[in-house]
Amino acid sequence: MAATALCCRGLCRTGWLPTLQIVRYAKSVTRHWKAMHFERQKLMAVTEYIAPKLAIPEKCVTPYIRAIKEENGYAKLLRRQVTETFRDSKMIAVCQHNFIPSEEMLLMKHRLRKHNIHVKFFPNEIVRPYLSVSKYKNLLPLFVGCSLMLVSPEIKAKEMLRILKNVPQINLLGACIDNTILSNQGVVNYSKLPTMEIIQGQVVGTLSLLASQTCALLHHSPVHLTALLDQYIKEQSGGAGETDGKAGEGQAELGPAKSSVGL
Repeated sequence: MAATALCCRGLCRTGWLPTLQIVRYAKSVTRHWKAMHFERQKLMAVTEYIAPKLAIPEKCVTPYIRAIKEENGYAKLLRRQVTETFRDSKMIAVCQHNFIPSEEMLLMKHRLRKHNIHVKFFPNEIVRPYLSVSKYKNLLPLFVGCSLMLVSPEIKAKEMLRILKNVPQINLLGACIDNTILSNQGVVNYSKLPTMEIIQGQVVGTLSLLASQTCALLHHSPVHLTALLDQYIKEQSGGAGETDGKAGEGQAELGPAKSSVGL
């Protein structure tokens, strides 16, 4: 036994393993899924628990969370430009933009820029929300389809119409001039009005005429009275001279008569 033990220890030290090893295998699975009998399925469906409905609808209990969609930076920039354009412009004209060659468009922009009129392109998705909450809401029907705006910090309706007359592809739909919305014909009638300097001169002339007429009316009675008094004085002085002359002639006639009587 001692020799056998020593032999086993020597073999284990050298790394020898026995040829027979005991391996414990797992038990094979004999249970497989099997469909439920249809009668039992019916019974389970009939006896299924149905929770009672709430008196308040579920959509009223749970708050509705609307996803907030952030607009991109370019849309914010356009919205700010639209606000500044409507705030700083006294003349805003809306035109229908048809197809026009790029050379003619550049030439039209150059001619308008000489009169401080600028061409602005804004999409309707940016302009219409701004107009719906502003004082320019009556301009909403004009922003349908492809449109452009002619804006200016000054009122240059006559110059604008003269330039648009040479560009038939750009049709004027309406305008807002000095916070007044005008149609196409209204803009034409407005352009025929005289300038502010001429109107101011006419107003000054009318006021000065009224003042001169008032002054003339106030001086008419004293002048007329003075003229009447002068005429009366002349008549009185003329009448006194005639009476004195007649008296002298009478005395001259009486003098020779007395002398003849004395003789």
